[in-house]
Amino acid sequence: MKQADTAQAMRLALEHHQAGRIAEAEKIYRQVLTKEPRQADALHLLGVIAHQSGKLDEAIQLIQQAIAARPNAAEFHNNLASVLRDKRLPDEALSELRQAVRLKPDYAEAHYNLGVALAENYLLDEAITAYRQTIRLKPNFAEAHNNLGNALRRKGLFDEAIAACQEATRIRPNYAEAYLNLGNSLRGKGSLDESIAALREAARLSPKAANIHHDLGNVLREKGFAEKAIAALRLATQLNPDFAEAYNNLGNALRDRNMLEEAIAAYHRALQLMPDSAEAHHNLSVAVLLKGDLKRGWPEYEWRWLCKGFASPRREFAQPRWDGSDLNGRTILLHAEQGFGDTIQFVRYAPMVASRGGKVVLQCQRPLRRLLRGFPGVQQFIAGNEMLPPFDVHCPLLSLPMVFGTTLETIPAKIPYLFADSALSQECAGRLSAADKFRVGIVWAGAAGNTNDRNRSLTLSLLKPLANISGVSLVSLQKGEAAQQAANPSPGMELIDYTSELNDFADTAALISNLDLVITADTAAAHLAGAMGKPVWMLIPYAPDWRWLLERDDSPWYPTMRLFRQKKAADWGDVVERVGHALHERLSTFQPRSRPELPPR
Repeated sequence: MKQADTAQAMRLALEHHQAGRIAEAEKIYRQVLTKEPRQADALHLLGVIAHQSGKLDEAIQLIQQAIAARPNAAEFHNNLASVLRDKRLPDEALSELRQAVRLKPDYAEAHYNLGVALAENYLLDEAITAYRQTIRLKPNFAEAHNNLGNALRRKGLFDEAIAACQEATRIRPNYAEAYLNLGNSLRGKGSLDESIAALREAARLSPKAANIHHDLGNVLREKGFAEKAIAALRLATQLNPDFAEAYNNLGNALRDRNMLEEAIAAYHRALQLMPDSAEAHHNLSVAVLLKGDLKRGWPEYEWRWLCKGFASPRREFAQPRWDGSDLNGRTILLHAEQGFGDTIQFVRYAPMVASRGGKVVLQCQRPLRRLLRGFPGVQQFIAGNEMLPPFDVHCPLLSLPMVFGTTLETIPAKIPYLFADSALSQECAGRLSAADKFRVGIVWAGAAGNTNDRNRSLTLSLLKPLANISGVSLVSLQKGEAAQQAANPSPGMELIDYTSELNDFADTAALISNLDLVITADTAAAHLAGAMGKPVWMLIPYAPDWRWLLERDDSPWYPTMRLFRQKKAADWGDVVERVGHALHERLSTFQPRSRPELPPR
């Protein structure tokens, strides 16, 4: 075939190709190759057709032949990389894309594809550089701005991510994916209202995109709009019945409304689709435990260690996990996990472990060491990151209920099992005034870093009605960031506050031992007061932590605990009002303590 004839044939084939007449284009490409087997453009474009048809191996072979015939064609390397990505050969794809931009530094599309491949390989810094180079070469490349925003969001650079996604929507106002990424970037920054607005715009532009409704549902749930979250997540599962993550998050939203049977069904569907989903297994465990089916819940709860972002990373030891068998003199390491309250709640199992005939070493958080010192059954205490002694087997504290097969009926609830140091207690007694008043310790907020803190914590001002009850003396037990509220209580709210002198839980226990009642949000103070056998009234959000169960005002874990639950989400006013009424009733039977005699002058 003459060169002019070849050029004319290739022009005709390309017209067919661009018009979507693939069969006609392929026929001409093959005719050209019959006459000129090394015609690079025909090999390349025939490889593109094979890629479009899903014939990946054939596409790779054809484009590689084209490159052999014309090694410096950047477009060939770029398109070969696309096939290699689809073939799941990421390293080879990256190599081809790097070659493409070396051969043609002003090739914007190759820089963009390089950014995509780098992001897929979690090389985010390099991906960001590639996207920015794309934008320098082609400023109105909307996809590059969008993907730059996505990579910046994954790096936690939310302000920059928001700006990039907004630029993508400016260039292309109907770009649903850019609004999706904008919404997720705003969510990462904590701007939930703006996030919801962006995601709703994405859903308007692409109403059948299940992933958009899924992400919208998650933000609505985070904002506290449980019913709207359920509707969005249900729609996501209807649009994509195989969307495992959507079923998992639908279960979470249903659990927020205490719709446990439906939540459990959603988790089961998620696990049918994705049997090894640690998040779905863990969420299922929470729902089942909340329902009170502890025997079924504990094994599922073991999946917590595999969940992304779980509060405590799994401890890896050469020694095996204890299976509950007799220890026969072996040493077992019990190690704390999660929060202070969890350690206080589950340390009760240590004597049961010791009864299996071994030596118990307990590793706990440093602020609990003095409180737990001398705890029955524990022969050695390790605080924080201190060096561990030799041991034979180990067990996390929150796995002990599973080891012992704990049910609601067999919870070890012999109270008290924690005690204040007598000397510290006497020291606190000498400092508390108003001996004839009913002393109420109050805690209004948990640790700000807790994922459920928005639901479980109050502000000090919400407890002001309790300060207006005659005969009550309020004593702050609040620690952490929220303790600053005690410096400026509401007008007329008198509060005794020695918390700056509480250095650890032994000090807190000493103060609690001198109180008549503790009223607290769901915090470690609730566990401490309960473990000490003190009357403790806990203020519970509408969707409670699994250990507090549903529809009961007592706790099988702590016999002296009384639960005051929200009747509707976020409504603490009604809870505090009921607590006030109960406090009035309690005061009617209170016998004032005698004032201590003053020493002679």
